[in-house]
Amino acid sequence: MIPAPPPKVVTRHRDGHIHAYVVDSGAFGSLEPAAVFRPRAGDEVVESVVRHDLEQVVYTTLNGVICLTRAGDLVWASDFEPHSDVRRGHRPGCALSVDGRTVWVYRPDAMARRGRGDQWVVHDAENGVILARHELGAVGHGAGHYVHPADGSVYLGIGEGQDGSVIVRGTAGMDGEPEFVTYPWSDRCLIDLAPSGQQFMTVDHDQADVAFHAHPDGDLLFALPVEVFGYDPEECFVEWSGGYLTDDTAVVTLGGENQDEEEWFRHHLVDVRTGTLGGEFTVEVSSPYGLVPLGDGSWLIDGPGGPVRTARS
Repeated sequence: MIPAPPPKVVTRHRDGHIHAYVVDSGAFGSLEPAAVFRPRAGDEVVESVVRHDLEQVVYTTLNGVICLTRAGDLVWASDFEPHSDVRRGHRPGCALSVDGRTVWVYRPDAMARRGRGDQWVVHDAENGVILARHELGAVGHGAGHYVHPADGSVYLGIGEGQDGSVIVRGTAGMDGEPEFVTYPWSDRCLIDLAPSGQQFMTVDHDQADVAFHAHPDGDLLFALPVEVFGYDPEECFVEWSGGYLTDDTAVVTLGGENQDEEEWFRHHLVDVRTGTLGGEFTVEVSSPYGLVPLGDGSWLIDGPGGPVRTARS
């Protein structure tokens, strides 16, 4: 029997602290932080991830990755060399492997003007030792990590601004050394990985369609252009947001402008087993990125005091 996955832990950065929220089966409504971490003095946190036992946090700054205990003690730190004084346009990211043994760090070194291209670096989560370093051949501003729930692989979706996007998958090789595969697209933005890990969702960089691909090869299962949702493709586009509400249902967000040049967006459901539409999905959020599907039939929105979790009745 496959053991049940541990509860999902999400983080938010508030008042100079990292708040960790546990999303388990009984947590609905406004979530209370299960743990609060204080970064080192002077550290400006860009992205963070907390271990499932809530005892350690890993976070990135513009110039490094740091691991602290819940008590604030330093476990390890790794500086990005050389130091960059560039303040904007590059957001280093991090993720924990599904078994918690490794930390995957995206370094947008090109935009940081470190004299080299972007890197994806794998650290030992216990001591910070670098286990692998992959030259990405990308010039990204930031990236999203998506951890496969079963086979240990990690997806990285890199945003290169107007130049497009790059999708890379890292996995343990036969000898235990990480191996990296870059998908043959420069125009697909990675949006989400299905909760089972059997497929993933992308949006065209020019926002003309949404597509669903088989894991791990990336073979196209089906694609849905804007007009399938009943909108004029000259006036509407697919947002780079949404994701898997459940393993069988995805949320696709479409947006545009009305005659008064006011921006609008709407969420739609798609049955990913059949490729058919499931109707409009109404959620009160202020931006197309305000809805975060969790894959178990529930979703998060940001409330005044932190994330709020809701599920379909």
